[in-house]
Amino acid sequence: MVLASVSPLIAEDLSPKTTDQGFLVNMADWNEDVAKLLAERNNINLSAAHWEIILFIRSYYQQFKHLPNARVFTKAIAREFGEDKGNSRHLHQLFPDGPLKYACKLAGLPKPPTCL
Repeated sequence: MVLASVSPLIAEDLSPKTTDQGFLVNMADWNEDVAKLLAERNNINLSAAHWEIILFIRSYYQQFKHLPNARVFTKAIAREFGEDKGNSRHLHQLFPDGPLKYACKLAGLPKPPTCL
């Protein structure tokens, strides 16, 4: 007896809905796999240092119910993790096209109002 080969079910697109700038439409769709997908779409190879910032900005947003501007973001990271991580040079190494914007994007948060 020959068994028919069964190919895996392929969905058209199971990725979460995003805005035209790549931010999640629904924050509840976020999880670590979604963050990895968003990072891949933005040519960012996630490291432990990226995750530290991503999880920090998620926590900040949950606590304060708003997003900081870039200067407050950098200072908050410095308070939490030290000056070696809470500075523009380090954050731009992680997110070259805009630390606050891309940290929020990968964290599944809204686009910060101060970002273009």
